Amino acid sequence: MSESISLDEFAQLRSSSEPVVVDIRRAVDFAADPEMIPGARRGDPDAIDGWSADLPKDSEIVVYCVRGGSVSQSVTPRLRALGLNVHYLAGGITAWKQSGGKTNPQS
Repeated sequence: MSESISLDEFAQLRSSSEPVVVDIRRAVDFAADPEMIPGARRGDPDAIDGWSADLPKDSEIVVYCVRGGSVSQSVTPRLRALGLNVHYLAGGITAWKQSGGKTNPQS
């Protein structure tokens, strides 16, 4: 798989395994809309070193930001450099919501 993952590929991945999903929106974007994809954990894109060590190296990881833009595209290669199997969700949480994807408040 490439660095990005489409909504369809994400749905297939979730139906066949349990990927680790990480919301990496900037704090200001998250504060404006604290809803998350169900099961996602939070990861501040400016503090990768603080939370990346908790990610399992033997799992697929999907990160998402607002639109799958600069935040996702900068965090993904940094996590890959740590040996993680990570992809970013194309279109971010915006595309997820527009496709009818459910969200939950931060847990």
